[in-house]
Amino acid sequence: MRTGAQQGPEIWIRGPVAVPEPEPARTSGTVRRFSWVGTHGGSGVTTLAAVYGGQDCGRDWPGPDDPPSVLLVARTHASGLAAVLHALEIFRRGQAPAGLDLDAVVLVADAPGRLPRPLAQQAKLIESVVDVYRVPWVQAWRLGDLSGRPPRETEALARLTGAAR
Repeated sequence: MRTGAQQGPEIWIRGPVAVPEPEPARTSGTVRRFSWVGTHGGSGVTTLAAVYGGQDCGRDWPGPDDPPSVLLVARTHASGLAAVLHALEIFRRGQAPAGLDLDAVVLVADAPGRLPRPLAQQAKLIESVVDVYRVPWVQAWRLGDLSGRPPRETEALARLTGAAR
């Protein structure tokens, strides 16, 4: 070792250096809750709340004790799609009650089969401005049987609402 020359501290490393593992993300263990809000009568809010969980607000805005995360619901017929476009305009203008968060629109099939072209174009317009989840025609639900698994096509909605098993 030289004298008079300035040296930094000696560092000795023995063996491999362990990289500390990041702490696991802390979760509250609770599933995010939603308020289902129908944009028109007969939209299917009660059925969706029964199948996927969440608060059934009917056609009313969520109250102070309801979850502020809103899922707007409409049938895929002409008046249903017009109603959801009107509700989206209310959110866009800031006229929805304060504190509500529009999470998505849920379009429930009004009949089995494909949508006619004009309705499909309206649905695409809605999809261009907000997340949309589609629920197909479920004959068992029409008959009041909500006991089965949700349709395979709604897996993304089930994950969103925490109903996925």
